[in-house]
Amino acid sequence: MPNLAGEKLNRPIPLQDLPVIQFDDHIDDLPVHKKRRTLAPYLLLVPALLALILALAYPLGRQIIMSFQEFGLAQQIGTEPPKWVGLQNYKTLVTDRAIWAIIIRSIIFCFVNAAATMIIGVGISVLMTKLNKSVRLFLSTCLLFAWAMPVIAAMTVWQWLFDTEHGVINWVLTNMGLDFKQHAWLVEPLSFYFVATIIIVWMSVPFVVFSVYAALTQVSDEVLEASALDGATGWQRFAYIIFPTIAPVIAVVAVLQIIWDLRVFTQIYYLQGAGGLASKTDLLGTYLYRLGISQANYGVASAVALFMLLLTLIITAWYVRSLLKESA
Repeated sequence: MPNLAGEKLNRPIPLQDLPVIQFDDHIDDLPVHKKRRTLAPYLLLVPALLALILALAYPLGRQIIMSFQEFGLAQQIGTEPPKWVGLQNYKTLVTDRAIWAIIIRSIIFCFVNAAATMIIGVGISVLMTKLNKSVRLFLSTCLLFAWAMPVIAAMTVWQWLFDTEHGVINWVLTNMGLDFKQHAWLVEPLSFYFVATIIIVWMSVPFVVFSVYAALTQVSDEVLEASALDGATGWQRFAYIIFPTIAPVIAVVAVLQIIWDLRVFTQIYYLQGAGGLASKTDLLGTYLYRLGISQANYGVASAVALFMLLLTLIITAWYVRSLLKESA
């Protein structure tokens, strides 16, 4: 018996039975429509970009102009016009040894604090993955309180902890047999920066912990289990699986931490008011404040501020370059 279905399927279809596709005569207009569609996201960004330009352009432009002027209190209140001095303010910045001592001090302080914050933060975030839910929730709550506490309130607590007469730190160390009775932590620059580092790291670690822990939750459990079955140790799993996964997040957090630690102001200024010597403990933030506000030397202060901005860009240039390579 012949297979009629097979014959029907194998029979060639006449050309006249094929459907005719009608092409639009305006097919050339399609690229224009695509271009119009691709412009939509950029048009949505215009209001935000305009607001950003208006918020930054005038202050930055004003600061650049003031860095080439002799601009003091008389110019600020309008009794005298600003005097154009060219590169004189920048010459003062380059030739003043005191400024360079503050710059070097600020860079060292920045990297020490950033490194300590990142090491402790990453360590705690990895530890949180090993804890049970209740302990992890308790630790997260404590970190959140430390992070959300207002800076002045936190500084008041830390000031009393390191108080010379009635500080808890001196009392504990003295009872341990150490000679810390009425020890003045804020008088010597080294101990001053030690206290400042403890406070800043304590305030900064929660942000690192929450950011890195969120990245750790994205690591595949199946991959970790497979590597464990293959005989990989805990350190090998962290070095070859976990760390490459969370490396982009660590890079972003590290860059932000460097920027914040380089322009730290509130903690240093508060500790100086509590007993520290400003001449020996100034960093770029506090020095810039004293130069501009206390001494009303806005011209040199503007030059120092622009140098501080340039220094920040130089330090973080490697990360910006890597972002540009990824986007390309």
